[in-house]
Amino acid sequence: MTDLHPTATLTPSAGLLSVLRKELAGHPPFAQMAPADIDFFVARSEQRYYAPGEAVQAPALGPVQSVFFIRQGSVTGRKGVAELSGGAIHYEPGDLFPLAAAVAQRPVTATYESAADTFVLALPVASMQELAERSAPFADFLNSRIGRYLEVSRRAMRDLHASEVLSGQSLETVLGELARQPLVSCASGATLREALSEMDRRRIGSIVVTGPDGAAEGILTRHDVLAKVALAEVPLDQPVSAVMTSPVHTLTVEHNAEDAALLMSRHGIRHVPVTRAGQVVGVVSERDLFALQRLSLKHVGTSIRLAADVPALQDAAADVRRLARSLLGQGVQARQLTGLISHLNDLLTRRILEIKAAAHGVSLDQACWLALGSEGRSEQTVATDQDNALILPDGAGPDLRRQLVRFALDVNATLDTCGYPLCRGGIMAGSPACSLTLAEWRERFSHWIEHGSPQDLLDASIFFDLRGLAGNLSLAQRLRTEVLGRAQANPRFLKQLALNALSREPPLNWLGGIETNEVGSIDLKLQGAALFVDAARLYSLAHGLDLTGTRERLQAVGERIGLPAAETGAWIAGFEFLQTLRLRVQLGEAGPAAEPNRVRVQDLHDIDRRILKESLRMARRLQQRMRLDYER
Repeated sequence: MTDLHPTATLTPSAGLLSVLRKELAGHPPFAQMAPADIDFFVARSEQRYYAPGEAVQAPALGPVQSVFFIRQGSVTGRKGVAELSGGAIHYEPGDLFPLAAAVAQRPVTATYESAADTFVLALPVASMQELAERSAPFADFLNSRIGRYLEVSRRAMRDLHASEVLSGQSLETVLGELARQPLVSCASGATLREALSEMDRRRIGSIVVTGPDGAAEGILTRHDVLAKVALAEVPLDQPVSAVMTSPVHTLTVEHNAEDAALLMSRHGIRHVPVTRAGQVVGVVSERDLFALQRLSLKHVGTSIRLAADVPALQDAAADVRRLARSLLGQGVQARQLTGLISHLNDLLTRRILEIKAAAHGVSLDQACWLALGSEGRSEQTVATDQDNALILPDGAGPDLRRQLVRFALDVNATLDTCGYPLCRGGIMAGSPACSLTLAEWRERFSHWIEHGSPQDLLDASIFFDLRGLAGNLSLAQRLRTEVLGRAQANPRFLKQLALNALSREPPLNWLGGIETNEVGSIDLKLQGAALFVDAARLYSLAHGLDLTGTRERLQAVGERIGLPAAETGAWIAGFEFLQTLRLRVQLGEAGPAAEPNRVRVQDLHDIDRRILKESLRMARRLQQRMRLDYER
């Protein structure tokens, strides 16, 4: 090793300081740091050179003494945990490592060697700690690198789309911050004249009716005034309690804007009282939530509910995609966006079911329409095909079966015309193999769990994400409960499921870099997100967790087996970035439209390439745990 700067305390010249500051400022966390703090990093660092094959850091060297910023060249970590997890760890110019070991003041678990002529800035751990105390962005980066990368990426995306969408509140904003206007309320004994006068004076669209304890007893809105007062010719000296809407849907100050948006959409309302410790402290309206161009979640949801025919539903489905593009441009996170897309797709499917059930003379009261796969997990992206099934009433005769299958085929065809393609694997309710009685579904799941071959389980994996969507939902819940019990009690099934999940690996080469196909692309679904989905499904079944969402499953599993929150959070962050990138590709930001889950790695900007590689590393670490748990 050659020390280009003989001591770590040597102060660089003003010219060199300027050059290095500009170089570092192009990479996180320095891009978010104050210039004086970047200068601190440079001034306290030692510039070093490592020849190809030379060790930079190794377990035998003891606790980490310095963290390294790569200026030129690359470093590969092998052996130890890196080797056990199925490959190497590769660091490139702009990377800062080994952070976890430095923060924990422990030795590294892999041997890091220079893969080329490599120049680094080496910052002593003591200076790293001092810098973390003076720079919040640097401290945040040390504690959660992938989470910090994600925030940088979201900020860049918001800036990119700023001219395309109107500004709006983040769906993560808690209602305690949104409901800042003073509460306007009245007692239930107040007259309509008093309530309406107050609404007119304050120029508001609703007034909350509260009891002596400050709890919400009801709400009076402009819509109520028209329907229940004016048209009904109710005298204005009547008490407001005579026409108020009660009971009223409320949320707490800890809920966020997404919760309010979903509540409004589900119940067709425009105002949600916000409570703290049971007392109403404010109201959030639809206008508070979105400032989108002619679109809102409530608007799209209402369009779906009021759609009278297939052309109207086709228009509403297009609105779903336009809304998704607008929200993505505002930096809405994948978990929220896929949840909103799935919610609207649920509404659209239910409306199609209502229209087609009437046309076919079918009643779903005894049957149950099932959502499977990504829809069952409420993780649908924009480009998604159909995965659904039907639970028929036990004892259904041939005539009823034929009627329900014809109905389901019509629903599948209608979903196709609305932009949800037919499943190429034939997993749709219109297939006789996917329209079974509860007893027949029990038998099928029992076969998969007790006797299924690896290929059977690979083909059937999406069935284990079932969720009742319409009809007799108790049938779906009974089936889920029985499946969970059987799966948890069968070690052979869990091992087969694990081996299937491990049959696909992250596209990382032996150096730890991203391995692409001949045109430089990877499949973000099969080679990325699906790895997290498979692992989350396995562990949730193994622990008997009645959850379907990948995020919720990973979170619950981490808590159940006592994992550090940082490790579980890294898994979740990796999965959600892959989902975000899939949405961006599907909405036209990158990648060929004909391949909605493929992205050309070279088309991504520097930050996204880094997060992608980090996310794939997280998938590899998750698979490493699966190997330790099930490959024995």
